Amino acid sequence: MADKAVQRPAAEELFREELDRLREWDPGPVPPGWQLSPFAVEHFILGNDELGLDRKFVAPRELLSRVIISLATGRGAMLIGEPGTAKSWLSELLACAVSGHSKLTIQGGAISHYRQLLYDWNQALLQRDGPTRDALIPGPIFRGMAAGQLVRFEELARCPQAVQDAILSVLSERQLQIPELSGDDATLYAREGFNIIATSNSLDRGLFDMSAALKRRMNFETIEPINNISDEMDVVNREASKLLTHSGVDVALDPMIIEMLVIVFHELRNGQTLSGRSTDRLAAAVMSTAEAVNVAHAMAVYAFYYREGRMLPADLIHFLLGTALKDNPRDRRRVRHYFDTEVVNKDGEHWQQLYAQRDLLKD
Repeated sequence: MADKAVQRPAAEELFREELDRLREWDPGPVPPGWQLSPFAVEHFILGNDELGLDRKFVAPRELLSRVIISLATGRGAMLIGEPGTAKSWLSELLACAVSGHSKLTIQGGAISHYRQLLYDWNQALLQRDGPTRDALIPGPIFRGMAAGQLVRFEELARCPQAVQDAILSVLSERQLQIPELSGDDATLYAREGFNIIATSNSLDRGLFDMSAALKRRMNFETIEPINNISDEMDVVNREASKLLTHSGVDVALDPMIIEMLVIVFHELRNGQTLSGRSTDRLAAAVMSTAEAVNVAHAMAVYAFYYREGRMLPADLIHFLLGTALKDNPRDRRRVRHYFDTEVVNKDGEHWQQLYAQRDLLKD
């Protein structure tokens, strides 16, 4: 088992060389407890050709600067956006650049009690010795405070409000009271560098509303879908190529098919064609850049095993159905209408090969 490659290394492993290079170059100043200066963190995420840094996330520089400064001032940061806008990826990049470690992660949908965030007890030691520091099992918030590291809180809105409010005093007073202990062990003080960067799916915002008190302790930033076609094609090419490398699949992505894929996703996501015509906008399907990456990856893997390495336009609709449309019949009808009104009129034999498969969209 040990000789099998890791399917998805953490960001600090993927970009170790870049991070080391940035630490040597970084002109500073570096906030207390951080690994890099805000200036260097920004270059790490948005890329810098002169320093040999790849662009890892597409966003306005001003938005990223606001998030970085929010973390540097001690306020928590909340990233809100539609599914597939890479909010989690941005939080991972920030954590590995700021703390050198991105693995202190909380999955909000799996949290039902505040003890899962803060601390719990080893019941065997608790019964034998009573409440002691050795019997305490630190949770991710506890560990982040003690080590002075960023904690990633994924899908915060999926936690009940009582659980969310467990971090109120942590964010405001930067300390955690442990009433079961006494003396110096009864209070944990956050070390420099600790903060929380949370994400929330905009479709889940009404699931468990955040309290006004918690909202006041976090700066909110909305992560929008990529609007520029060239930027989106660049992301799909880059990320799908990485997935193919990890899959051991030696297939070159077909630029023509990637362009078709991104255009279809872009137009169905926005309800508007590139020429400005109104068209169908899907209600339930997630036509995000992340889903486009998944489709490109799946098509290339299929080409490797079934098409002698050739990606074909006619295959696109099969993977569009399996990856993006899922089981919503109304969205299927909207895509069928989009094909009959827009795809049919697009120039090029490759578009007509795609249109020829429209019968697969029947209910």
